Amino acid sequence: MTPSRFFVLGCAFVAISGCAGMESPSRSEAVKDGATLDTKAPLFPSALFSGQAEQFDAWHCSPANQHLITAVDGEVLRLWSLHGAWRLPQAVVASGARYQDGEISFWNRGEQALVETPRGQLKCELAARRDASTRKNHPGVMFRGQGNEPGWTVELAHDAPELTLSTDYGENVETLPYMVSVMDNEAGRVVLENADADDFFRVRIEAGACFDDMSGYPFPARVTLTIDGEQYSGCGQGIAPSA
Repeated sequence: MTPSRFFVLGCAFVAISGCAGMESPSRSEAVKDGATLDTKAPLFPSALFSGQAEQFDAWHCSPANQHLITAVDGEVLRLWSLHGAWRLPQAVVASGARYQDGEISFWNRGEQALVETPRGQLKCELAARRDASTRKNHPGVMFRGQGNEPGWTVELAHDAPELTLSTDYGENVETLPYMVSVMDNEAGRVVLENADADDFFRVRIEAGACFDDMSGYPFPARVTLTIDGEQYSGCGQGIAPSA
């Protein structure tokens, strides 16, 4: 594989927990021993974003009961499973659209798709579709997470290490500074925390297929919010400047 490839596919995604590898953005900072606080917003792993794709597709696959998400980014297919994220270049086929990297391929024919891995085939059906979030819809936001019951959102500013947290269906809204405690580009994982122990919160973001538990809409990241002794789970997406 060439260094320009965004994902390293070393094994089948049907059994690859922890196997995904990603090219690190050149300015991203890996935090190994403790948190860091900066005056600029960090660069997040590319696996949290849609690239130039305008929509996300959710696929239900059998016989392994896999749930996949795809986004067509030019001549590349971005693919997320429950265990990570990949990038498959387009291949030449007589019909449909096929994307392949090594022994893993995704062959799309309308609302049907065939996925091939070293462990076998998956037959998939399109289950849901969501337009990618954009800066037009969310000005100044580089990442947005959301969850339900009670409804909450977290929006990360694109120009500073600050986030706006809305909880209890919008009843409580506050903007807070954060520090990066984990930035793992290879795994597509980010952990943000508040430096103030008296008002502690943690936002954990991981690349992987996520489905809104009310609408079923697909997202490329799982988000876990910990605040006031409670933990909330939801989904999210990175929003690039060109989006």
